[in-house]
Amino acid sequence: MFQASMYSGDKVKDYGLLIRQLQALSEDEKDPIAILSNASALLNQFLEETNWVGFYLWKEDELVLGPFQGLPACIRIGYGKGVCGTAIQEKATQRISDVHQFPGHIACDSATKSEIVVPVIINGTIYGVLDIDSPVTNRFDETDQEYLEKFIDTLQGYLS
Repeated sequence: MFQASMYSGDKVKDYGLLIRQLQALSEDEKDPIAILSNASALLNQFLEETNWVGFYLWKEDELVLGPFQGLPACIRIGYGKGVCGTAIQEKATQRISDVHQFPGHIACDSATKSEIVVPVIINGTIYGVLDIDSPVTNRFDETDQEYLEKFIDTLQGYLS
């Protein structure tokens, strides 16, 4: 059962609580869209200075918009295109401090200045990406990357 909790301001401790909240929300659910919807809402509520949090799902050789929180977004992103497509191509998290310096950045929201994209790969198969945008340059640091990757590791267990 999910219980709302106040975050302490200690980033590492709060990310640990966030992951436990994800587990509580997902443990009895089987529908992947429901799980991803709650995951995006949870992240949106937890993260400060973000303007978009959501998932793109891998379908027929491209990323297709999935559950998200924020303004309307690009619907389809090709393999290797933009930050999301690059994360899939490289099968690695992309932490971009200034999206205007990223060659081929896809500007779905002109307010976005930094972005982090974590690939979701289940049993070696591309599932999609977690995409988080911020209107602040250099918003995401190594701690964010480490714990967002742990968040996705936890999430993958509920999607497989």
